[in-house]
Amino acid sequence: MSDLTRLTLTEAVDGLKKKTFSSEEITGAFLNAIDTANPALNAYVQVTVDKAMAMAKASDARIAAGQGGALEGAPLGIKDLFCTEGVQTAAGSNMLRGFVPPYESTVTANLWRDGAVMLGKLNMDEFAMGSSNETSAFGPVKNPWKSKASNAELTPGGSSGGSASAVAADLCLAATASDTGGSIRQPAAFTGTVGIKPTYGRASRYGMVAFASSLDQAGPITKTVADAALMLRSMCSYDAKDSTSLDIETPDWTRSVGQGVKGLRIGVPREYVVDGMPAEIQALWDRGVEWLKAAGCEIVDISLPHTRYALPTYYIVAPAEASSNLARYDGMRFGHRAEKASSLNDLYETSRAEGFGKEVQRRLTIGAYVLSAGFYDAFYVKALKVRRRIAQDFDNVWNQVDAVLTPSTPSAAFALGDTQIDPVTMYLNDVFTVTANLAGLPGISVPAGLDSGGLPLGLQVIGKALDEATVFRVGKALEDAAGFTGKPETWW
Repeated sequence: MSDLTRLTLTEAVDGLKKKTFSSEEITGAFLNAIDTANPALNAYVQVTVDKAMAMAKASDARIAAGQGGALEGAPLGIKDLFCTEGVQTAAGSNMLRGFVPPYESTVTANLWRDGAVMLGKLNMDEFAMGSSNETSAFGPVKNPWKSKASNAELTPGGSSGGSASAVAADLCLAATASDTGGSIRQPAAFTGTVGIKPTYGRASRYGMVAFASSLDQAGPITKTVADAALMLRSMCSYDAKDSTSLDIETPDWTRSVGQGVKGLRIGVPREYVVDGMPAEIQALWDRGVEWLKAAGCEIVDISLPHTRYALPTYYIVAPAEASSNLARYDGMRFGHRAEKASSLNDLYETSRAEGFGKEVQRRLTIGAYVLSAGFYDAFYVKALKVRRRIAQDFDNVWNQVDAVLTPSTPSAAFALGDTQIDPVTMYLNDVFTVTANLAGLPGISVPAGLDSGGLPLGLQVIGKALDEATVFRVGKALEDAAGFTGKPETWW
């Protein structure tokens, strides 16, 4: 029975349709696996045993009747950022601990419509602010991978660390995640999984706890590129409840996977060679270029000149939007309320001080500062102008190339609690990923090799807006060429 947890999402859906096993059987296998592994990994903050088995039973009935959706009976994990009706959604924060939504996010509603089963809610950095899953009020998530050189516990990346850890450790077939500056792609790279952020507006943000509204986008973390295409198709839809949702049809991306890449032009941006980048990352990037050449792609040297401004731009725009979005959590309207307060101002201050962790407080302070009267033009308005330039850089190269190839991260997973990693160093983890968010473009991370310590490394493909099809094609070509089959050794 435990072998069922090692199936890919595509294999599991196929097996369920053929009635090789039931949804109750595979759901039970995952629940048993979670029971064994989660005390060590801390990937799930809540396991919904009764709900999962009830949903599995209902799926089996539909399958027996010859019905069922695209994900019928498939057990999934849900990042604790997506509101789930009747199940606590805390976004990794004490501010929302105990909040039980009376409604369902559009993304999860789409998954349940297609027959998926919810195993539980997955751990994450508080309000999605973090790159290591150490800011969660529920404690850090552990990466199931360990280096050959050390027994240290490693980060699974963030903010979707619980999603990445659960998929890598076979604690769900696939998981929902969200990406504001790399929070799908960086954890995927750190755990040897596949993660895609679609074009901004493809997936509804309704029912997602907001961080930075012009950057946030939902996407999946999965075991394979084909699984990512299958899962993303269910997650995406037009939604009138989200003013930024794109009123366009969602393609069947499963047809794009495996179509081949012969004749595609792949851009390699010279600005993504950063100071201090490990030789292993450069070597992997070079291999990726050779793999795509061998598959029939034309490699084009390109320039994205404003790339060096992407991180500072992101760390002005994102905290500014977070400062506005999280203002509602004041102890009066929403969120944790301090028990002892001497005045209304004291209630606001104490509630927010108790409810928010240090990293969230840091980013809200930055956001309030750049939006303040004396600095709005100097920082926020200027950052918006640079953001437009970054998007224009991509617009300028799309007549030369069909997609862009870069590393996913500047390093492999690092140790939890590493005292040498200060907040600024942590922010640098997003150096290769933030540009896609600032420009609203789709990006995928595909596992492509191991470093000298035996830890996974990923390659990233960035595509044109609304051209996830090409991103999946190139991602599949990299997956096939890399032949990555690595799995973490069980230590839990």
